[in-house]
Amino acid sequence: MKTVYHKADSRGHADHGWLKSYHTFSFANYQNSERSNFGVLRVLNDDTVSQGMGFGTHPHRDMEIISIPLEGDLEHKDSMGTTAVIKKGEIQVMSAGTGIMHSEYNKNKDEAVKFLQIWIFPREVNVEPRYDQIDITKDEKINGFQQILSPDKNDAGVWIHQDAWFNLAKFTKGNGKNYTMHKNGNGVYAFVLKGSAKVGDRILNERDGLGIWDTQSFNIEAAEDTEILLMEVPMELPSYLK
Repeated sequence: MKTVYHKADSRGHADHGWLKSYHTFSFANYQNSERSNFGVLRVLNDDTVSQGMGFGTHPHRDMEIISIPLEGDLEHKDSMGTTAVIKKGEIQVMSAGTGIMHSEYNKNKDEAVKFLQIWIFPREVNVEPRYDQIDITKDEKINGFQQILSPDKNDAGVWIHQDAWFNLAKFTKGNGKNYTMHKNGNGVYAFVLKGSAKVGDRILNERDGLGIWDTQSFNIEAAEDTEILLMEVPMELPSYLK
């Protein structure tokens, strides 16, 4: 088993007033040659957007973009004609493919919105752009793994153009479970949303991250009530990036 540990306070940080963002991997003005990506996981941003503020219309292409609200409501508009609001308990995915324009704003005038912005390199380029969002609260699991993303449009959660699986792991104190990789050559980046847990051989606290690969499985044991996002992704970059 190989691992890479990213302590919460080691992340890049940007404070734009209306936007406060922590970057696990190199992004914008935060550039760290040792933290460019974890396999095909390219971006993991922990964003807080002030009341009524947001990201103006901007382009993306050839990237799978996932947003997971943690607090508040995020309004999305895009060039496909989509207008939607995502909130805590939902997950949004956008395949940028051949190109898309979109904006994201805090829907509320009285509270900040907090969300994770995640970018995954797709297995192929120039796919048709698409948008989807679902409610994940109805399938919530305690002391187990809840799949919220996969490569299969007929499976639980949203789907993307990559052999990736995301699970929410919610455990009460003292409970845990063994996680088994879905595919050879994949690794898991575990990101603690709240609480603390032993993941593999490492104790992780809130907003700590741990990448794990070259293993078929690893164990999680919660030191307190804990919620972890597990992002299983291919460790080898697609051929178009080589």
